[in-house]
Amino acid sequence: MFSRRTFMLSSLGALATPNLLLAQKTGFNEREIIPQMTANDREDIWTLHFRFQDPRVIVEKIPGRGTKIVWYMIYRVYNLDPRKEPITFVPDIELVTLDRHTRHADEILPSVEESIRKREDPTGRFNLKNSVTISANDIPVSKEDSYPRAVTGVAIWTGVDDPIVGAKSPVPLTNKFSVFIAGLSNGYTAEKPIDRPGETIIKRKTLQLDFERLGDGDPTLPSGVRWTGNATWMYRASTENLQAEKISAEPKKAPVDGAGAVKLDPIPTFPVKRTRD
Repeated sequence: MFSRRTFMLSSLGALATPNLLLAQKTGFNEREIIPQMTANDREDIWTLHFRFQDPRVIVEKIPGRGTKIVWYMIYRVYNLDPRKEPITFVPDIELVTLDRHTRHADEILPSVEESIRKREDPTGRFNLKNSVTISANDIPVSKEDSYPRAVTGVAIWTGVDDPIVGAKSPVPLTNKFSVFIAGLSNGYTAEKPIDRPGETIIKRKTLQLDFERLGDGDPTLPSGVRWTGNATWMYRASTENLQAEKISAEPKKAPVDGAGAVKLDPIPTFPVKRTRD
C-alpha cells in the first residue's frame, strides 16, 4: 500500500467566503466543475477541467489488513490549456469528514482497484488509473470544439467509517464530508509569517467538493452519497518549512510530505474576473 500525499494541508484563516460554482451534468452521476480564477492566481497559471462521479463504497479484503469498507471516487481530467501544451497531472486527493473530524489520504490498493474496474469499467474502455499511474503520461490537449480527450482516474480511501480509537462512546458513521483535489493547477503562493521567522507557507490551488450521505442505513451499500452542489476553488496551505524559490510551477516537482500541525479549515479566496489576451 502506498499513500499519495504531496503536502500536509492546513488552514491559516482568511476573511473570505467560498464561491459556489456551476457544474455541468455530463452523464449519469457525472458532473463537470468549470475552472475559475481566484484573487491569488497569477496570469500564467493553468487549470485542468475536472469531472467526477459521486463517491461510492465497496467491501474488499485487503491483503494484510482484512476485510474493509473502502470509499472511492471516479473522476476524469482533460486539458484545454490555451498554451496548447500537454500537462502532467500529479493528484493529491484527500477526504475530510466534517462530522467525525478525520482526514484520509488517497491510497494505492491494487486489489481494490481491480474490483472497482470490474464494477465501473468492465470492458476497460476508460483505462482506469490510480493516483500514481495517471501521472505517468501528460494530459493531452483537447480542442474546444471537439469531445474532450479525458483521462480517467480513481481515488481510494479507507478508514472513513472505522471506529475512532479512544472514543468514549460509539461514533456514528460519517454523513458529511469534503474531498480536496490538488494538482489540477500549478497555482501556488508562498508566504513568510511574521511570527515564524525562517518558515515559508506554501498554498496550492485546490478544488473542494462537499458531499452528504443520506440516511443511517447499511454502510456497505454502494450508493447513498450525493454531491451537495457546493464546489470551491481555494488556496490550501502546508505548514512544512520550505524554501519558496525551490518550489517549481510544475506540480510534478512539488515537495514531498512534511511534518507539522494540521488544521481542517480550508482557505477560500474571492473569485475575480480576468480577461485573456
